[in-house]
Amino acid sequence: MTVQEDTRMSSPYDVTISVHANRPTGKYEPLWNWFGYDEPNYTYSPHGRKLLKELTELSPEPPRIRAHNLLTSGDGLPALKWGSTNAYTEDANGNPVYDWTIIDKIFDTYVEAGNIPLIQIGFTPEALSDFDGPYRHQWEPADKYATITTGWTAPPNDLKKWGDLIEAWARHLAERYGEDVVSSWPWEVWNEPDGHYWTGTIPQFCEMYDVSAKALKRALPKARVGGPHTCGAFANEKAQTFLRAFLKHVVDNKSPIDFLAFHAKGNPVIYEGHVRMGLHKQLRDIETNLAIINEFPELRHLPVVIGESDPEGCAACSARVHPQNGYRNGPLYGVYVVESMIRTYELARRANIHIEGAVTWAFLFDDQPYFDGFRDLATNGVDKAVLNGFRMLGKLGGDWLESESDYRRDIEDIMSHGVRGKPDVNVVATRDDKGVSILLWHYHDDDEAGPTANITVNLDGWGDKSASLKHFRMDEEHSNAFGVWKVMGKPQNPAGEDYARLEASGKLAEIDGEASVKVDDGRIALKVSLPRQGVSLLRLDW
Repeated sequence: MTVQEDTRMSSPYDVTISVHANRPTGKYEPLWNWFGYDEPNYTYSPHGRKLLKELTELSPEPPRIRAHNLLTSGDGLPALKWGSTNAYTEDANGNPVYDWTIIDKIFDTYVEAGNIPLIQIGFTPEALSDFDGPYRHQWEPADKYATITTGWTAPPNDLKKWGDLIEAWARHLAERYGEDVVSSWPWEVWNEPDGHYWTGTIPQFCEMYDVSAKALKRALPKARVGGPHTCGAFANEKAQTFLRAFLKHVVDNKSPIDFLAFHAKGNPVIYEGHVRMGLHKQLRDIETNLAIINEFPELRHLPVVIGESDPEGCAACSARVHPQNGYRNGPLYGVYVVESMIRTYELARRANIHIEGAVTWAFLFDDQPYFDGFRDLATNGVDKAVLNGFRMLGKLGGDWLESESDYRRDIEDIMSHGVRGKPDVNVVATRDDKGVSILLWHYHDDDEAGPTANITVNLDGWGDKSASLKHFRMDEEHSNAFGVWKVMGKPQNPAGEDYARLEASGKLAEIDGEASVKVDDGRIALKVSLPRQGVSLLRLDW
């Protein structure tokens, strides 16, 4: 079948998938349960608290939570791409004044929810900023992205005071939550210094990094710290130059560093009247950054954190203003996450580098219209379909299993051409001490209707034990609150039974379970009809 023929198909087509329950290929370690957001003051809102607890419930492994603006000056009120804690001010004589009130509200919420903070050291307090212009931005979705660059992005004008602030902050957290606990939380320095988040030079950044890392280690010698969180890299000479210069600085100066961090972003567009995703760009970003790290033999042993790994670069840019972001409300975002996360494991194996985490830069935006197309996990307390993609990833565990699909697209082809024409109908599976989890997905870059994949799953190596089946599904008709909201007439003030119905529709749906599945000489055959932009998790228990 040619790519062109597959594009024109309207009737279902057959896919054969094999899973080998007795062929483990290595320990499964979740890299996907890392999340982040610009606006730290949403953390302790009622919806923020609810969502953080839901993230903890995704998996036995606690989620890592990354937030910007933890040292930014201001009134503590959130706005798009903005937050503040006012942790640092100075008195009339220029002496530092520390105030941890808002910081404590944020971190208390993380601890209560069972999260692990990925603590970002940034950004510059107003009293340490010499920016020639306003300190705070007033950015709105229709504005140019560069207008976020105001006083908070300036290099600290007194690195002694800056280092003392970091040390005092780390000691405060240790006193509040326990030194062993806080030492186990990863720390990082800054965000995207090659872009709109830093107005200094590369040498200034490297100097600030060293001061920050050493201050942290003075307070918490066992704490892990990393950086530099450069953005992109594929066809981005500035990002490549910055990352190489930073890594060379670290090697030459033996700077404290425990993990390396960069960002990867896709590039959705409007193509012939519909959204077309740019998965290939995100994967090329990861590949390019890993290749740069491999240029430094002294650093290859360090784990990597992809500090933001997303379909594009602006969570607060709504689809109402930016229609190419229209993928965000429904199931396409969820299946894209599954596709990109599983391919991230593949890229890590190819580069022989351990990727510890890949942060999805999405949380929530309070006081915004329902389903306004922000890159978030929930809207007004209602979970979006993407969260159910993560819920299915959370049902993997134990050891990876060998598996094949006759509709699996080659990663090199995807990075060259995207998932156009022929879709990617793919599988991964894991085995734990209670059974096997099989994750299936049917992904295409184009947000258009397409034929259903009739999948035959052939599992062998089960043994002589009995089996039961649970089947979880996310697609247009299941685990998709956006679809229910549209049927309800797109209400902006749902209440009572309407809200309860909408909230329930955002949970993960279970379909087609079987109390007893036929086992024939250790083999199990299952049939699944999976629509385009759909994900299924088949759970077989002994």
